[in-house]
Amino acid sequence: MPLSSTLAFLGNSLDRCANQRSDEGWLSGLLMQPSSRHIHMSDDKTFIREGKLQTFEAAKARECILLGVDAEGAGWFASVAEAEDNLVDLRSLAAAGTLAQGELAILAQARSLLHWHSHHGYCANCGIKTEMRDAGYRRHCTACGTDHFPRTDPVIIIAVRHKARMLLGRQSAWPDGMYSTLAGFMEPGETIEEAARREVFEEAGIRVGDIRFHLNQPWPFPSSLMIGLIGEALNDDIVIDPKELETARWFEEQEVRAMLDGRHAQGLKAPQPLAIAHHLIRASLQSS
Repeated sequence: MPLSSTLAFLGNSLDRCANQRSDEGWLSGLLMQPSSRHIHMSDDKTFIREGKLQTFEAAKARECILLGVDAEGAGWFASVAEAEDNLVDLRSLAAAGTLAQGELAILAQARSLLHWHSHHGYCANCGIKTEMRDAGYRRHCTACGTDHFPRTDPVIIIAVRHKARMLLGRQSAWPDGMYSTLAGFMEPGETIEEAARREVFEEAGIRVGDIRFHLNQPWPFPSSLMIGLIGEALNDDIVIDPKELETARWFEEQEVRAMLDGRHAQGLKAPQPLAIAHHLIRASLQSS
């Protein structure tokens, strides 16, 4: 199956109707429309038939989340389904490139919201079971009055260059030969640049100077925002943290190009085009 050459999970064109979501009458009317489309998901898997996204006329579970309204006025909803053998996971769909970009982005939205609800059914303040409100964009505790909102975790991911070389590392859990850019979660009180400099130094002992933003990507595993950067290293003596990386090294430009194109002599590989790391590496090569 050929791989998609497109960055995945971008292009969601649904109107999320933030100003109408708390209107129960409006929401009920939208749900009752014959044109409404329901996505059923089990974890990060959904129903695909003959290469196309399969939608349904009704929710699969009691809690039904509004994803938005499309250009034709049809409401899109998501609910949890039972696991079945014929479901397809989002990574496979993104790699295959058989779905329209917009549909893949809608599935990413659905997966992130459903995952949040499945893990936040009880109030973090008092422990009482919460209720879904605002069509899935809030959970409310009737006991203590606390509201809880879906979260997105910001992650920096950075292609670091030093002269004509690029810093790439790998984790032991990755496929054999796979190398990628360094990444990590932002911490409270950090700017994007501060987080990037901290992560690269912690993982590889490299100090980063100039940093520029390149692109970003929603990453629904379960709900992150990948913030893609390109940075310039101030030193080149790598000292890895073995708890974070199996190894890391500098790659010459010619070797990186061979990894991207799948023709590396030792079989080393770069991430697939569905991931932001692939596009950061290519952009870093072009601007070097």
